[in-house]
Amino acid sequence: MDASKRLRRLIRVIDVLQSGQILNSQELAERCRVSRRTIFRDLALLQDSGLAIHYDEQRQGYFMPWRLSIGHTPLTLPEALALQLVCQAARDASSGIPFQELAVEAAEKIRATLPPTIQQTLGSLGESLEIRLDPHNPLKQSEEHYRLTLRAVLERRQVRIEYDSASEQKRISTAISPYRLLFSRRSWYVIGRSSVHRAVRTFNIGRIASARLLDSSYEIPPRFRLDKYLGDAWHLIRERKARYQIRARFLPLVARNVAEIRWHHTQEVSWNDDGSITFTATVEGLTEIRWWLLGYGDQVVVESPPELRVQMAEIAARVLDSHRETS
Repeated sequence: MDASKRLRRLIRVIDVLQSGQILNSQELAERCRVSRRTIFRDLALLQDSGLAIHYDEQRQGYFMPWRLSIGHTPLTLPEALALQLVCQAARDASSGIPFQELAVEAAEKIRATLPPTIQQTLGSLGESLEIRLDPHNPLKQSEEHYRLTLRAVLERRQVRIEYDSASEQKRISTAISPYRLLFSRRSWYVIGRSSVHRAVRTFNIGRIASARLLDSSYEIPPRFRLDKYLGDAWHLIRERKARYQIRARFLPLVARNVAEIRWHHTQEVSWNDDGSITFTATVEGLTEIRWWLLGYGDQVVVESPPELRVQMAEIAARVLDSHRETS
């Protein structure tokens, strides 16, 4: 490998290790766009060079305890363009990410530090490229709750919320210890331990009716990880005692559209002679994947599990009945 490329990669590893996060080997590899094998080689080389790279046994990740000054590394044109595009998409009123309006201002401050030639190129390229995210819940009445929850995470303080629970079909009151704030697909969620449920739960910020910061503090369990908490949920609703092997056949009209997207980390896709695909995945819970499958109407046939086939047939029958009643 070219020595300069390897040096840039090692500098990238150092930057990630000094980011204040504790990351395992897989996360480091993903951040640095290399294999786990390469990450282990780089870590060994950096340690042999005398750098203090620590491993946290409880949180099972690597970090550097102090800042190593390696000089200013200027942004390249592709890096600056990527930053500008993402920040512009984040602040879009109809399809961005709620409460991230300051993203563009931050990008503009960074842009002002770039060389004039890169600034000029960004100006012309910025008009030719655009990112549009999916429509989202604007959460117009929820910004105060978002800000308060964010403060709670920073200060490690509990929050008392009044919450309109969709699963329990009533308003509940609970004290939560927020572990993570997550924006996923269309809304913001807070994930943390609930005093009422005595377990870690997921709460939609948009369904919080009121919230107040408490004086009581909390600690995030060292081994808590968002990916482990979500497990094999199709999206956010994990039903731990309901693990299923999903097998569905998508007809040729939609097959390529389905096959092109990575919908779930367990999915596998195989093509059939007639142009259809067989889609398989392992999920914990049928509710969310059922909603997804129903969106494809008569262009998908569920082959297993039997429970899901029955549910799809029953819903289809009710849809047919409701349309006959109004015709």
